[in-house]
Amino acid sequence: MSSFPHLLQAILTIQLDFSLCKVSIVIAKYLALYTIIYVVEKLLVLLRDGRKLLGILRSFDQFANAVLEGACERVIVGDLYCDIPLGLYVIRGENVVLIGELDLEREELPPHMTRVSAVEIKRAQKAEQDATDLKGSMRKRMEFLDLD
Repeated sequence: MSSFPHLLQAILTIQLDFSLCKVSIVIAKYLALYTIIYVVEKLLVLLRDGRKLLGILRSFDQFANAVLEGACERVIVGDLYCDIPLGLYVIRGENVVLIGELDLEREELPPHMTRVSAVEIKRAQKAEQDATDLKGSMRKRMEFLDLD
């Protein structure tokens, strides 16, 4: 983090050397401030495979690769949820669908949601997957009826 001011100074020096207008300096300062704000915020990251990760953003780059500190995976099944701790987590940018800031002053989940253990949520996920598979197999068996 100590090299960040030097990087900003280098950006400003390069811009001044190329005789860019004051607007670019203001934009560079704004982007630096914006980056610093979001590096200490708790974020929600939605991945391409549907997983939801929560954590404190510590670093990112132009490809949306990100490092989350104190990361956890939030698994939601019906009215049940569980936060599975992951620790320090590196996310490849091509897997990121959405990154959003969490408001720490608001409740994260609706009041009807119930927190359960990791074992219970895995059991609920398996039951949900089995129900989905059964529904799919029943639909295949009934295709010959052509109810449309």
